[in-house]
Formats: sequence, structure tokens, C-alpha cells
Amino acid sequence: MLKIFHLSYDHIISVENLLGAWREFIRNKHHRRDVLEFEFHLMDNILILHRDLVSKNYRHQPYEFFQINDPKPRDIHKATVRDRLVHRVIYRSLYWFFHQIFIPDSFSCRLGKGTHKAINRFRVFAYQVSQNHTRTIWVLKCDIKKFFASIDHEILLGLLKQRIPDSNIIWLLEQAIQSFHSTRVGVGLPLGNVTSQLLVNIYLNEFDQFVKRELKVKYYLRYADDFVLLSDNRPWLEKQLLLINRFLTERLKLTLHPDKISIQTVATGVDFLGWVNFPDHRILRMATKNRMFRNIRTKKEKRETVESYLGLLNHGNSWKLKQQILVGTHELQDDMICL
Repeated sequence: MLKIFHLSYDHIISVENLLGAWREFIRNKHHRRDVLEFEFHLMDNILILHRDLVSKNYRHQPYEFFQINDPKPRDIHKATVRDRLVHRVIYRSLYWFFHQIFIPDSFSCRLGKGTHKAINRFRVFAYQVSQNHTRTIWVLKCDIKKFFASIDHEILLGLLKQRIPDSNIIWLLEQAIQSFHSTRVGVGLPLGNVTSQLLVNIYLNEFDQFVKRELKVKYYLRYADDFVLLSDNRPWLEKQLLLINRFLTERLKLTLHPDKISIQTVATGVDFLGWVNFPDHRILRMATKNRMFRNIRTKKEKRETVESYLGLLNHGNSWKLKQQILVGTHELQDDMICL
């Protein structure tokens, strides 16, 4: 039996909830100009937004577009402060309901999860499949092509309607979802919206449930659009790949990236979430390593950057890398003193 969302539309758009969403939204944003301008007349802006949501006169404004390199080029679409507040109020109202529906081994954009928990889970799975390193471990690794840009609005809204019976809440979700399209109308979610993080997990929860309940895959984990299946049986993984590809194409209108599908043994090193994973250790991916040293050389916040990467390296076998960073940092400091 499906769990049903029971919060009311009136509660979601209440002034109290809007103010709570604002307090969450402004963390680390206090000095941004657009935020300061909205905050200068905060209560007036909140009350006007509340009125527009009550009357359903609210309309999402166009996005500001820019690109970042993280590490590859990404298109970011930034909404206005008013619209981002609406996204935040949707997120905070829906998050915990859907969080309890998601499978435990979905690790992206969830509190208490993340990449480090995901690669630790990968290690546990590999150990269990190998039966204490006595069997060969095969890993099917896949990536969904142009994931955010391929989310179908009609399918997404259909999934939301299964759980949310309130037509007013669905109207609000339509305003957020249909505010953006990528290649054509009715397709795509923008990178940059807090709601996008939740909505893509809701979208792929259908896939997670298919893998766990229909295919009955025990050793499966997913981080965003990257996922792995582990087994000691390569032909079985090849069969699952066909079924997975069919489900994603027919049910969710998603496509696996043909260049990012692989079946290999853990003994050869599986590149997953920035680390190359082996049966008894993991090392940092070469591209991640190169980017790390480049950022340490070029970032202005030198100490914060170094501390961040030293924290990252605690999650793998990286003693030599730590020494290189520490030695390099001291040399940079000496050069600055000489200057």
C-alpha cells in the first residue's frame, strides 16, 4: 500500500513556513546583493508571496544562466530570490516524507548519506559478495546520459500525484517543475534548484524499487545518476543490464551513457565516485588528484582548500598524497615569506 502525503497546502504556504524556509535559505547568503534587497523588505515580500500563493497568482520568473567547471562544464540556472524561497518551502515540506520512502542504498542529496557513505557501502558489498575474498567480484557500473536534462515532467508529476492527493500542492509543484525546460518543453530540471535534488531522487526511486523488488538485486547502490550492481556471476549481470536498460527507456524515458557502461572485477580497480576501489583499499582517481593539486595552487583560500582535501584523503589509502600536499603547502608559504 502506498504511503500518502498528508500535509495541507495551507500549511505549506503559511507565513510561518515561509519564514522557516527563509531562515534555511539565507544560511551563508547574507552578503549577496539580491538576498539583501529581498531581506530589506522581508515581511512585505513574504506577505505578498503568501497572498499570491493563496490566490494562485504566483508565477515563476525566468532563470539567470551561467556556467561552472565542476570539474567538467555545467550549465547552471539561477532563479530569483522569491522563486528560490518557493523552492525551499517545497523542499522542506516534502523532504522527510519522501526520505522515508527511498531505499537505504540511495546516497545522493540525502541527510546522513553522501559520497563517503556510498564508497564505504561499496566496500562492504564487495566483501560480502567475495565471501571474505574467496570469490571474484564483478561490478556492473552505469551512468545515465544527460540525467537532469532528460527528466520528463509528465512522468514526474504522475509519480508525485500517486503520493500527493491535494490538487493545490500539485499546482504548486507544477509551477516549480514547469518553470524550466532543457531540449524541449516538458523535459528537464535545472541544476541549481534545491527542489531538483529531491525531485530527481523521487524520479529514480521508481528505478531503485524496480531493481530491488522486481529484479531482486541485493548488492545495488546509487549516487545520483551513477549506480553499481555487484555479483560473483558476470552472465547474471549482463542479463540485468538488458532489463535495466529496457526499464529506464520505456518507463522513465532515460538513456544509459553507452561510453560509461562497464562490467569489471574489483581486483582490476573500479572507478566510482572519485575513487578507484580495490578489494582491500582504494586510491584517488587520477583526474581528481590532478584537480586537487591545481586547486591548491590557484585557490585564494589556501588553508581552507588544503584542509578540505586532507579531509577527503582520510577516506582512502593516501598517506603519500597527504605528504605531498603538506610539503607543497610549506614550500608555498616559504615562497610567500621570501616575496
